[in-house]
Amino acid sequence: MFRATLLVINGANRGSRFEMTSAQDVVIGRSVGCNVRLDDSEVSRHHARISHNGESFVLKDLNSANGTRINGVAATERILKNGDTLQIGASVIAFQLADTSHPALPSADQIRFVEDSRSLDQSAILQLLEVDADAPAAILKPQSGLELLYHVAEELVTPVNTLETLLQRILELTLNAVEADRGCVLLKDPVGVDLTAIAFARRGNAISKPQQMPVSRSITDYVLRHGTAVRTSDASLDERFSAGNSIVSEGIREAICAPMRGRSDLLGVFYLDTTMAMDQAMSGAPKRLTDEHLRTVVTVARQAALALESRQFQDAMVRAERFAAMGQTITVLSHHIKNILQGVRGGSYLIGKGLEQHKDELIHQGWGIVERNQTRIYDLVMDMLSFSKDRVPSLQLADLNKVVGEVAELTAARAAECGVTLEFRRGEEVPIALFDAEGIHRAVLNIVNNAIDAVEEIARGAVVIQTGYDKTADMMLVAVSDNGPGIPEDQRASIFNVFESSKGARGTGIGLPVSRKILREHGGRVRVEGGPGQGTRFVLSWPRGNATIPDINMLIANNEPPEKM
Repeated sequence: MFRATLLVINGANRGSRFEMTSAQDVVIGRSVGCNVRLDDSEVSRHHARISHNGESFVLKDLNSANGTRINGVAATERILKNGDTLQIGASVIAFQLADTSHPALPSADQIRFVEDSRSLDQSAILQLLEVDADAPAAILKPQSGLELLYHVAEELVTPVNTLETLLQRILELTLNAVEADRGCVLLKDPVGVDLTAIAFARRGNAISKPQQMPVSRSITDYVLRHGTAVRTSDASLDERFSAGNSIVSEGIREAICAPMRGRSDLLGVFYLDTTMAMDQAMSGAPKRLTDEHLRTVVTVARQAALALESRQFQDAMVRAERFAAMGQTITVLSHHIKNILQGVRGGSYLIGKGLEQHKDELIHQGWGIVERNQTRIYDLVMDMLSFSKDRVPSLQLADLNKVVGEVAELTAARAAECGVTLEFRRGEEVPIALFDAEGIHRAVLNIVNNAIDAVEEIARGAVVIQTGYDKTADMMLVAVSDNGPGIPEDQRASIFNVFESSKGARGTGIGLPVSRKILREHGGRVRVEGGPGQGTRFVLSWPRGNATIPDINMLIANNEPPEKM
């Protein structure tokens, strides 16, 4: 079965993701009965259908009022390829094939390196690197179109830039390159046709008044309507624009306006102009903007539009993942809390019956159920708090045998209730160490509880907890072993994913991720050993002290309290 995803990257439903398979046709439209329903007034009730012909997904327009565009080209019926962008009304949708639906790629094994430069030894390479490293970096003023595009490309791959700062920087570079006086970037509203100013820049020699930049609506409307760039060297005589006289009165002599067209939609415009006083404009002063400048601005606007479209796609992906994570979190926690509440209600029922019938054994039995579910609530809340935020371990001198021994005592009653043998093997010569005792306690507790669950339903289930110290590596060790069914090799990585639980309704899928998080905060790790039919062994290891504290060994040797650190 082939699978694909439709991700809305622009429009009223931005961030919505729809899964589809080859087994069912998908209808896109505004009607309630559509598989993909869009809250878009420009979308027909039944706008388009996507079906599978046995080899590929095919989109067919259903005689919609405004038509369907694929990668910016109008289409009535077309085979969809991975990464295609669909424009339906004012909504832009990305089509993505699932990994299993991609065609097979050429194998990397077909590449072979040939040793054809044996004479070039490592010293020569290092010498070349040193020469290059010492060479001063060239600082170029973007004067030509190629230099401008080079600097724009650098800005596009700068990860720290926000969308606003990115467009602002590109606009400033473009102004300097074409020697215009003012410029702005205007973007279309995602669900309308209004333009919103996102960036504005003014060169130092531009006329300072008026402070606000007048933009010709005639020019921007013309560019948006025709999708072509324009350059006017004398706006008062340009027949395309009815507002020419008003432009000149505002001090505008020349203007360039280029469409910001992405792969599928026109996102906005790049607008630049030159300014001069009225008497200078009438005296026939030389013009500064040329057709070469126009071509340069068109290229920059295209690059900016593609970058903007890519960022919108990433934002939609993040939003979709956030929605999915929220839904998964609510579903898992709701089921788990419901199970806990059912246990509390059962215990309360027994307590009520015991009070009604004056039977102490029913009261004790009911209270035991309530108490166990109170512990489950506490563990759930603590795991959620531990996983929800990054924390710095509260390092204190502690005895690992004592901390793990408390875990064994705490879980002994539950193990006995489940018919599981629990054994604690205290390690010899385990030194006093500097670690977060509460954090390690919770990490070990989660894994021990997980081990008890794993062997609860097998005959002679057993769990062994063991502490130790690796003197050579200076590492603290805790091992939790069980004789359960084991974990297959291909599932070991997923058990540490949040909400990945193999215990059904009994587990939240938070315990193991919390344990690994706590160990990582200590600079350690959790290792899983064993396989199917061999049981499972979790080994927790972390450095005895903290490398950022230079006198840790002296502190441990003197057994001084942590307040003196």
